[in-house]
Amino acid sequence: MSLQSIKYNRGSLEILDQLLLPVQSKYVAVRGVEDGWKVINKMQVRGAPAIAIVGCLSLAVEIYPEEFESKKSLRQEIEGKLNYLVSARPTAVNMKIAADELLSLANDLTKAEDVSVPDMKQRFLNATEAMLQKDIADNRAIGANGAQAILKLVAKSLGAAGASGNGSVRVLTHCNTGSLATAGYGTALGVIRNLHELGKLEHVYCTETRPYNQGARLTAYELVHEKFPATLVLDSMVAALLRAKNVAAVVVGADRVAANGDTANKIGTYQIAVVAKHHGVPFYVAAPLTSIDLQIPSGDHIIIEERPDREMTHVGEHRIAAPGINCWNPAFDVTPASLITGIITERGVFEPQELKEAITKLLEL
Repeated sequence: MSLQSIKYNRGSLEILDQLLLPVQSKYVAVRGVEDGWKVINKMQVRGAPAIAIVGCLSLAVEIYPEEFESKKSLRQEIEGKLNYLVSARPTAVNMKIAADELLSLANDLTKAEDVSVPDMKQRFLNATEAMLQKDIADNRAIGANGAQAILKLVAKSLGAAGASGNGSVRVLTHCNTGSLATAGYGTALGVIRNLHELGKLEHVYCTETRPYNQGARLTAYELVHEKFPATLVLDSMVAALLRAKNVAAVVVGADRVAANGDTANKIGTYQIAVVAKHHGVPFYVAAPLTSIDLQIPSGDHIIIEERPDREMTHVGEHRIAAPGINCWNPAFDVTPASLITGIITERGVFEPQELKEAITKLLEL
């Protein structure tokens, strides 16, 4: 059974505090938008899909007990709170897309003469709650599409790099993209989960993901929980790993994908893509359509969040860096489309150069 990072019942929201993992599993109550903003900004919840879901559900929890005099006042409350939530973590586009969709719904309901204030509130709550189940369904589709893409490559030459005699594969992933980063199942880790369900996962390697150690703390925690054959490696070992261990593919997540296929993901992703290209290892990005931002032409336009120095200088309360040293701590980097083999979505796997046209057609359907 996969881990549950989000617990929701109408009027009640709790999130698994990921700052305490893997030492302690503790759920934190989110009683409204202010709490939602804090747990996202402090990275008690993280992962682009989970950020959007927790942000929107925090608004649902806040408005659930409230009574509104008019649809206009409800719409104003929704708009102001959604704009505030978007500011918590600017790089992940999922929260912005979810906010735009919910605000559009609120605008339509406000204009509809046959919709009362209670009806408007009920429909808005239904829309936010539907995000949970949709995310899980999308993740399962991403997992199946990604696993098939990898196995198809391997099937072309059984016994080639990264494949055992029965077609099982060894894969590498970076950061955390599993149940702790989504509503459940996972994106890149969902691909790995699907490979395991098919009996085709020989081994998975996960990086530590310095400086915040999401790989060592969270991905490793999930892999142990699921009893997957897994090994943790330091970020600096990836080149040696790809040279020595016959890895079939690298699978990572994404916080934002630009129209040209450039991808923003956790810091350290770019260098893994470069090394994978050198070793001829396919490099896949797994992300829902909500992570694809066709309004941004390339990765040069993606805002990269910078985090506090302390994440680099300390491990817990213990200082590991020389006092007085300057720090540069971008939370993400951008991997150029030229290094990406395919972008795995719930609607299929696309080469970066075909992404914009393919997604535009899908959105028109």
